[in-house]
This record gives sequence, structure tokens and C-alpha cells, in this order.
Amino acid sequence: MDEAEANTAVQALPEMMSANVEALLEAARYDDMDDVVILASNGVPLDSKDEQGRTALHMAAANGHIEIVEYLIGQGVDLNVANEEKNTPLHWACLNGHVEVVKKLIMAGANVGVLNSHERTPMDEAVTRGKLEVMDAINEAVALVELRCAMVSTQEPSS
Repeated sequence: MDEAEANTAVQALPEMMSANVEALLEAARYDDMDDVVILASNGVPLDSKDEQGRTALHMAAANGHIEIVEYLIGQGVDLNVANEEKNTPLHWACLNGHVEVVKKLIMAGANVGVLNSHERTPMDEAVTRGKLEVMDAINEAVALVELRCAMVSTQEPSS
């Protein structure tokens, strides 16, 4: 490969990476687990963001795709990543009424108190949309997390 070919290849890398990120987000949005896994195995970082700051976890959470959410959590993606509007995946799951995704994110450690650019928490977004089942799910999941923490702290040996 001569220098001109090398320069062309280097210049094409950002476009290729952008296309791969878009493919990852589309796969997560449309519940295509096979493509998510293939793209990840081909080196596309699962925390990659598009031009609006959205990640695969945003897309899967917004659309209620619990299996992809579970996979991404298992791969260690940032649960509290914010897009350009400062919405986290939990905000989007709450906005769209995806109860199981809301529970999964909170149980995995998503921050329920984070504010978006409208100064709203995920719970606030559920309230504004009248998502009573989401509000109940948030309260239930937070209570379970607190109970789990309390049980761990009482089981630790004292020194």
C-alpha cells in the first residue's frame, strides 16, 4: 500500500466507524440481537454514540427490547450515559412505559435521580406522561435495591 492509499484508508475510517455505530443503534432499536452481537464481536464499541449522543442502550430501552438491554448491561455499558438532551436510557424507558426495562435498569444500578435538560428525573417523565405502572415499577425497584443494600450491610462481619 502506498502513501496515498494509506491516507485514503485512514480518511475512510471515521465514515466506516460512523456507519457501524448507526448499524449498532438501528439493530438495538429494531430488536436485532444477532446484529448487535456481530457488530460487537467486530469491534464496534457498545457505548458508541451517534451525533445526538444516543447509544444502543438508549435505543433498546426506548423501544422496550429487554433482551438487548440485558445483553448490553452484561457487557458493562454505561447505564447513566446521557444524550444531548441529557436523557439517560432510564428516562427513555420511563417516557415510553417500558416497565420491565425500567426495573432492569434500576436493579443494575441506573441513577433514578439524574436530571435531563428539562430538569426532570426519569420519575418526573413518567408522571408527565401519566405512566402509573412505570411510577410503581420505579418505587418497587428502588425499594428492592435499598433492601438488597441493607441486607448486604447487615451481613458484613464487624471488625
